[in-house]
Amino acid sequence: MKPLLPSSHTPLAGWLANGFSKYQGLGNDFLLIDARILSELDRPDPNPEAIRRICDRRYGIGADGLIAALPPREGGELRMRIFNADGSEPEMCGNGIRCLARFLADRDGDAPGRRWLIETLAGTIIPELQADGSVRVDMGPPCLRPETVPTTLAVGPAGLPQGVLMVAGQTLAVAAAGMGNPHVVIPVADLDAVDLEALGPLLEHHEAFPARTNVHFVQVLSPNHLRMRVWERGAGPTLACGTGACATLVACHLLGLAERRARLDLPGGTLEIEWDGANGPVWMTGPAEAVFHGQLAHGAVPAEAEPAKTEPAESSDAELPQAAAIDCAVACVQGCVRPEACPNAEARARVQQLLERRSLDELVAIATNSLEDRLLGRLPRDGGRAG
Repeated sequence: MKPLLPSSHTPLAGWLANGFSKYQGLGNDFLLIDARILSELDRPDPNPEAIRRICDRRYGIGADGLIAALPPREGGELRMRIFNADGSEPEMCGNGIRCLARFLADRDGDAPGRRWLIETLAGTIIPELQADGSVRVDMGPPCLRPETVPTTLAVGPAGLPQGVLMVAGQTLAVAAAGMGNPHVVIPVADLDAVDLEALGPLLEHHEAFPARTNVHFVQVLSPNHLRMRVWERGAGPTLACGTGACATLVACHLLGLAERRARLDLPGGTLEIEWDGANGPVWMTGPAEAVFHGQLAHGAVPAEAEPAKTEPAESSDAELPQAAAIDCAVACVQGCVRPEACPNAEARARVQQLLERRSLDELVAIATNSLEDRLLGRLPRDGGRAG
């Protein structure tokens, strides 16, 4: 993909300089950005308003979140940053990391069996590309202590945080588990009867969850077949949540409602979840598919605050070639971003002089004559026909 034209020289515009891809996992959709060679553009953080704008389904591209593949910092192969549609940054996302793995495989031409060590705010996560195109992910062990979820609920007889919450006049028996991000799981007899739009935001912001929480209502169809609905922290109702499916399986198993391995049906499709138990990892297997690839139109990214500039103590001639290493056609669309050391200052001055000294008619004549010269230059010079 050729670079797009960002609205200004900003962190998010820099991340998007090589275009974007949209992927979905069970209808949970994300904008994927390959910024593995753009480490300097990971500072400062993108403006949340810019994230909200491009994730907006009417005024932007439309997505549940944005994911950037960045250079590693802690010995992994790469680092994943994910931003919710509201601009907030969660620790991890199961569907998102499957989409990231599929995106990397498609971009780099990787074959089944390829594994990635991906750094996240929830630790190192390891997805693996399967022969059928799905992605199997070692999600690591669940967090079952209240302080690691985090939650103010105390550990109950099932060995995980449990309690009863009063929400919108309803008494809900809940359990909590973490997968690097917080989840509350509420078993119900009739999933279709749940008013997710009313209960979801109240539970997300409940005082029992100091970092807010993802919300999952689950109906047990059999010990190895569960059905669930999702209210995601920072995104609202979504068609699927990978970390939520993992937390739900763990909670239901500890509550005596499910086996260690089960099929979990979400509005967007099915995930296979397996837990080794005790301190073992949770395994998630599910699809991830490309939707389209594209570039943002000029001005689609709202302007972001520029980082504070620090003036060097001295500027030597040896530093000038490095200062001049900038693609003006991309970075300077809305004006020169480096007027103090512009590599094209002389050329721009000559153009400005030409514009000031010539009338519009003269400029049109110059352009017309130049076009005719190029056309004549393509014709055979010996008078014969072009073959």
